[in-house]
Amino acid sequence: MGSQTTDRQFAGSKRLAEVAMGCFGYFIVMLVLLHGLRPDYTPIDHMISDYAVGRLGWIMTTAFVALAVGCLTLGLGMALAGPRSLPGRAAVLLLWVATLGLLVTAIFPTDLETAATTTTGNIHTASFLVNVTSLILCSLLFAIGFHRSEDWRGYRWIGSAMAIVVLGAFIAQFLTLHRGAPYGLTNRLFVAVLMIWFLATARQLRRVSLQRQGPIAPNA
Repeated sequence: MGSQTTDRQFAGSKRLAEVAMGCFGYFIVMLVLLHGLRPDYTPIDHMISDYAVGRLGWIMTTAFVALAVGCLTLGLGMALAGPRSLPGRAAVLLLWVATLGLLVTAIFPTDLETAATTTTGNIHTASFLVNVTSLILCSLLFAIGFHRSEDWRGYRWIGSAMAIVVLGAFIAQFLTLHRGAPYGLTNRLFVAVLMIWFLATARQLRRVSLQRQGPIAPNA
């Protein structure tokens, strides 16, 4: 009974990892598509959140929802098959904080730089800060957890390196958050690095889950 429960647990974490990868893939495809559909939003001086404002804004909104679902399912999968240490558990909670934050981001569009400040835009900005802080801390805590987990040791150096790159990309984003700076480009760099981390971690979760699953019974 215990072995069957464990097998179902890792089968579940494998499926969750696959759903997460699908959600992250959707976000990437929609974001790339919007660069072609909205050439008026030049990448150098427009954040990706700007795509949710105006014509075809619903596409960016669905992309944010997909990203939220990806964080939710990745967190569920990591709760089942991720590092069991305190840093790993804390990282899972931060993924779920980011899930809620991204839903807020989807519901409340940003204010364009040339537009007046609104309550909706301020809520969006606050959710952005929550999301970024949660995900940076999440990547760093998971990196610590990978070193303490036997199942995840093969990923520990890659996970640590990517967490540092995520932090570095955010620093570049933070330093350019003023008018006249290429904040749109650094925003895309940060998002690109974060998506690589998401996909790589979800892929490793799937791999760990497959390795931990027992052999399938012939009549199962």
